[in-house]
Amino acid sequence: MSSGKINNAEFEDIILKKNGKDRSEIHCGPAFGVDVSVVNLPNGLALAMTSDPLTLIPSLGLQESAWLSVHLMANDMATTGFAPMYAQMVLNLPTSLSEQDFNTYWTFVHQNCRSIGVAITGGHTGRIEGQNSTISGGGTMMLYAPGESILLSRYAQEDDLILVTKACALSSSAVLAMSFPETVKNAIGKEHYDLACSLFYQTSSLAEALIAKEFGHNAVRAMHDVTEGGVLGAVYEMAIASGNGVEIENSAIPVSETVQEISDLFGLDPRFIVGAGSMVMAADKFQANALIKKLADQHIQATIIGKFTSKERGYKLISNDEVTDLPYFSTDPYWNAFFTSKQKGWK
Repeated sequence: MSSGKINNAEFEDIILKKNGKDRSEIHCGPAFGVDVSVVNLPNGLALAMTSDPLTLIPSLGLQESAWLSVHLMANDMATTGFAPMYAQMVLNLPTSLSEQDFNTYWTFVHQNCRSIGVAITGGHTGRIEGQNSTISGGGTMMLYAPGESILLSRYAQEDDLILVTKACALSSSAVLAMSFPETVKNAIGKEHYDLACSLFYQTSSLAEALIAKEFGHNAVRAMHDVTEGGVLGAVYEMAIASGNGVEIENSAIPVSETVQEISDLFGLDPRFIVGAGSMVMAADKFQANALIKKLADQHIQATIIGKFTSKERGYKLISNDEVTDLPYFSTDPYWNAFFTSKQKGWK
């Protein structure tokens, strides 16, 4: 098996058919392209949950690893239109991690959770011999809210405009620059290196999600955060989840010069790689421009890159008036680029 999330075929063949007991209160269980699970509670409330790996990349830094551990889960929760409230953390730490470094890492996890209103309610912590990956365990975040108000990526509708906040490949560009500083500075210069590093703390999409949800009635019907597969992967997943087709205007996809330079250096296409910090939104076509202005007032860029269409029209990418099928890659090439660069001895 390759690195990264399992592909959709494996998900459907192995996971989707074996989910324990069927329970009537489950509103949204495991599904392709959906960020959270939702369970109906009494009195019109619902519990939304998401789980993600926890990050521990020593070359990146303990503070930075803790930020990713918290905010990548929070980004999933943000797609509901509400902020996360509770978290469970399971830590499988390498034996090489000192008590001092663990204390530093956990202090930053605590601070990041507190800053967004999340209480850590429990979990499990241990050390494992031979644990040398960039993943230190897994976490689950939860929130409760009125069930009818919780957004899901499957709620996108035909003719909704597709907005993407910020730009492509924020997190992958920042992590690659911070993990291979000498290589990046020597290849593309210190200015691009500094700009790439500055993207790191833009990798939370909670603020724009809450603004969008509060903006107006049905201004945004669905959201999907950009993780593995990048902006175009997120759009494709959202289309599948909602039963729609898509048309994307390639020239509208926001890619900064610095991100393009980093991507070229590592042999990557920024449209298709991990892009935490960006949020894809299905916006009402009559309210989209006003929402873009509202986000801009909060210094958050948002760009219309296309629209949802009927499923029968398929998944299309338009480049210079040429229409092609929108490609979808089940494995994000970012992971291979990261580990290959490590093996090459890039610094």
